[in-house]
Amino acid sequence: MKIRNFRKLAATPAREIALKMAEAGLEAVDTATVLEKSLGADGNRLSASGRDFELSTEGRLIAVLIGKCAGSAAPVFERMLGDRLNSGIALGVGKYGGPVLNKIIYHAGSHPMPTEDNLLGTRAMLNSLHGLSSGDTVVFLVSGGGSTLLVQPPCVAERASELVDEEKAMMESLFAAGAAIQEINVLRKHMSLARGGFLAEAAHPAQVISMIFSDVPGNDMGFIASGPTVKDATTVKDAEAIMKKYGLDLSHECLTETPKDDEYFKRVYNILALSNDTALAAMKKTGESLGYAVAVNNARITGEARDAGVSIAGEANAAKPGTILLYCGETTVTLRGKGGRGGRNQEVALSALPHVKEGRLVMSLASDGKDNGDHAGALADAGAARAAKSQNLDPADFLARNDSSAFFEKLGDGLIETGPTGSNVSDLMMAVVGK
Repeated sequence: MKIRNFRKLAATPAREIALKMAEAGLEAVDTATVLEKSLGADGNRLSASGRDFELSTEGRLIAVLIGKCAGSAAPVFERMLGDRLNSGIALGVGKYGGPVLNKIIYHAGSHPMPTEDNLLGTRAMLNSLHGLSSGDTVVFLVSGGGSTLLVQPPCVAERASELVDEEKAMMESLFAAGAAIQEINVLRKHMSLARGGFLAEAAHPAQVISMIFSDVPGNDMGFIASGPTVKDATTVKDAEAIMKKYGLDLSHECLTETPKDDEYFKRVYNILALSNDTALAAMKKTGESLGYAVAVNNARITGEARDAGVSIAGEANAAKPGTILLYCGETTVTLRGKGGRGGRNQEVALSALPHVKEGRLVMSLASDGKDNGDHAGALADAGAARAAKSQNLDPADFLARNDSSAFFEKLGDGLIETGPTGSNVSDLMMAVVGK
């Protein structure tokens, strides 16, 4: 079971239903499960997400895995590609804790902020793509978190470590200001030689098959992990405009134009292999099997987390009994206080708490299991609101300083615990209206 504290949280029928649906969504997007159904190689054929590709009998097959799903994907790639796989490299988040790898070398990076480990892993990845021929094939797994991991400043090499710190400071400023992920990733593309199509250029002239696991609302592949294998439509001027908007300072030499030559992308096949649609379908099926009317209200939810929570609570209050409303996406948190802990999912639940009526529930959780901390997310219902009142815990007070984790920890209820799931398809949210 993905949700570790399922039994503790399932204190009411509405909670149990919500948790069962969340569990179904997480299981449906499990990285190993998805790849076991969609990846394989046999002789001179490779299959990826329902498409077949020809492999040269004399060429090499190389795996390159990027993002939060890289660690979970690595042993599956070795197993499903078998003897046909020659070598591979994975750049993931945190230490690798899976089965022994024989052909894929794993590099541990950091998230959500870059470190020198990310720089070293990216350099190793670029080196693994050096000197490929037209007979070679590179199969990529690109997943969320890749933007932070793929650090390779275009400036003077001697300043690389210093520039990692500079990028970290810029990202902290953008996140604190509530910048949209698309804005952040436009800037990231032009700050690294491994994002914005640069890995496709590095692999040229080999055949490139890129299986992309989306964590971006709308599934624009150019913004998932900052599009390392996708031809970029943005420019340095776009990046400079974002810097100006948020008052950021970076020397022009540290911005680079992304590859625009079509030659690098002629043999690149970018495949949307997984998105939150898969999670939504599984959640909908589970809810309907439990006798509820289930509707997907918004699969691309964005904006302030605190606004989303109030909105979802309002829609739940207006819905008929026996209704479940589903949402997916990625909200933002603008930091208004100092010292607060928690992520956007917990803030959604915290902001919903004062507004959700009896018999209603609002839940939001990160599909990767880490909502800017060790908790995956939280749920809010009238029972939690009464408990907060009895303990003199004011949601507005904690919300004012973005301290959602502290609120739910003091409450002793509502936090969802999964640990790192090894999956990542944006946030999963729902409102349950009991019968």
